[in-house]
Amino acid sequence: MGVPKRKHINPPRTALEVYELLPLGTPAEVLHNTIFISPAPSFEHQRLITYLSRLIDNYAAETNLGITVVAPVDVYLDENNIVQPDILFLFNSSLKLVKGGKVMGAPDLIIEVLSPGNEKHDLEKKKVLYEKSGVKEYFIIAPKTKTVISYYLGKSRYSKGTPVKGKIRSRLLDTTISF
Repeated sequence: MGVPKRKHINPPRTALEVYELLPLGTPAEVLHNTIFISPAPSFEHQRLITYLSRLIDNYAAETNLGITVVAPVDVYLDENNIVQPDILFLFNSSLKLVKGGKVMGAPDLIIEVLSPGNEKHDLEKKKVLYEKSGVKEYFIIAPKTKTVISYYLGKSRYSKGTPVKGKIRSRLLDTTISF
């Protein structure tokens, strides 16, 4: 009996190829062909996104608007950018973006809750990426103060809403979610 032959596998050449080799559920994202791996979020962070997603999902179910999903779920914005937003919302008409368990395109609405060390990531890098990709509403929440920064997509650029405490004012959903 001889030694089994090994099949030669080419090493990954792009961040996307490396990302796709990571274990399922790894808290990682690819931004501009660079991989960012995050530590597990805090209990308080997860509690807040669970609470908010439940409120939004209940409203969406009552009004038959669409669905809400929490991280981790892969959102492929393009070949160089894969994100795992804390919360994303898809209108029923956008559910066609879900292919093979992934979202292949820009969700209608994204919420990110800041964690220590990721502020610049969410406030700057992801904001520019979401704007360019066509995410219609982007909300960033500072969990300690409950301050919500809102961005609403116009023709091609975001307009910034007035920061408010404890309220997500969604023009898309035509509602205010208080927390």
